[in-house]
Amino acid sequence: MAKYRLDRISEEIKKEVSDIIRNELKDPRVAALCSVVLVHTTPDLKFAKIYISILGDESEKEETYKGLKSAAGFIRKELSERLNLRYTPQLVFEIDKSIEHGANISKILNEIKRKEEGESH
Repeated sequence: MAKYRLDRISEEIKKEVSDIIRNELKDPRVAALCSVVLVHTTPDLKFAKIYISILGDESEKEETYKGLKSAAGFIRKELSERLNLRYTPQLVFEIDKSIEHGANISKILNEIKRKEEGESH
C-alpha cells in the first residue's frame, strides 16, 4: 500500500474518532478535554494506534483511558459505518504526553528567563 494512502486513511480515522468521542460517546468517565493527537495505522489496516491527549490530573487521565478502552468496540463500529474500508482496524488507545511535556519545558524556560532578567537588573 502506498505511504500517502496510509497517511490519508490515518488522518481520516483521526478525524472520525475525534468526532465520535466528542459527539457520540456518552461515557461519563471520558473527560471533556480529550483530544486525538495522532493515529498510526499498520500497512495491512488491521490495527490503529490512537494517541490521546487528556488535560487534567492523573485520576482523570486514568478514568478517561479506561473509558476509551472499554468503548473501543463502539468506536470501531461507528468508524466502520463512517468509513468505506474493507477492514476496520482494531483500535488501540495510548496516552500521549507530548503536549504535557512541551508545557513543562516551556514553564522551565520561562523560569530561567525570569531568573536571568532578575540577575541582570
